[in-house]
Amino acid sequence: MGTTISLLLPQQRAQEGIEVVRSLFEEWEQTLSRFRPDSELSRLNERAGKTTAVSELLYSVLATALTAADATRGVYDPTLLSQLVRLGYDRTFDALPAVAAERMVPARPGGGWRGIHMEPKYRGVTLPAGVTLDFGGIAKGMAVDAALEQLRQRGISPALVNAGGDLAVLGQPPGAANWPLSVPGREQSWTIPLRSGAVATSGIARRHWRQGKTLRHHLLDPRTGLPVESDLWSVTVVTDRCEQAEVAAKVAFILGSQQGADFLRQYNIAGLLVRADGTWQAVEPWPVALMEEI
Repeated sequence: MGTTISLLLPQQRAQEGIEVVRSLFEEWEQTLSRFRPDSELSRLNERAGKTTAVSELLYSVLATALTAADATRGVYDPTLLSQLVRLGYDRTFDALPAVAAERMVPARPGGGWRGIHMEPKYRGVTLPAGVTLDFGGIAKGMAVDAALEQLRQRGISPALVNAGGDLAVLGQPPGAANWPLSVPGREQSWTIPLRSGAVATSGIARRHWRQGKTLRHHLLDPRTGLPVESDLWSVTVVTDRCEQAEVAAKVAFILGSQQGADFLRQYNIAGLLVRADGTWQAVEPWPVALMEEI
């Protein structure tokens, strides 16, 4: 998934837990990666315009993604793959050149998710012709949640699963009531105490490249199909599940500081919005009083 997966586990069950989580992420990667031509997702994208029976895993992730798209009125959009490819993000980020050839990219808004048809009886999926899927962070968040659930079922607790900064916890660490987590700002960082749930951060500090002289990044605004122009540097949110946190952080970032904060308030989601100038604002119930600068 283009990131490092790190774990905190009881020492006596660590090897067992590592094997469980590694196996799960390998299965999800093989099923859902757009960068693997033999993945199930790649095969589904190739069959756009035709009905295809898919696995339970792919069907579940797609159903969750469409629910998120509908709930956010399309600000989260899992059908922006062709736009990302035209912008140059056509391979894994590690293989992406820092500077690619200049290319005029016409704006093409998203919204193709509205035409996807799903048949639950036999897990049939029909993508409209020309519409292809890239789930992005929601699949990573769902994988974190699924990994924690497998650890819970095996009685491996407490545990923390961290997929490149998107993480969730199970139980409390030994001898403590909370997990002390680092939260990034532009000029500074903080720790906050997390008792339960999940944390995700969305921003443009890492994944960006150039097409000629034009700076690109991976967070697209579905309303334009181009990299979002936001007054924000990053958004960090805390929710019950990592899949929720992933979507909420991305949507708030796309909407910008004012509308993004309103979106988080609407769903009572705790968030920290860091602006491009380094200033920040918190959305209750974010624990401002418990933030400790690093």
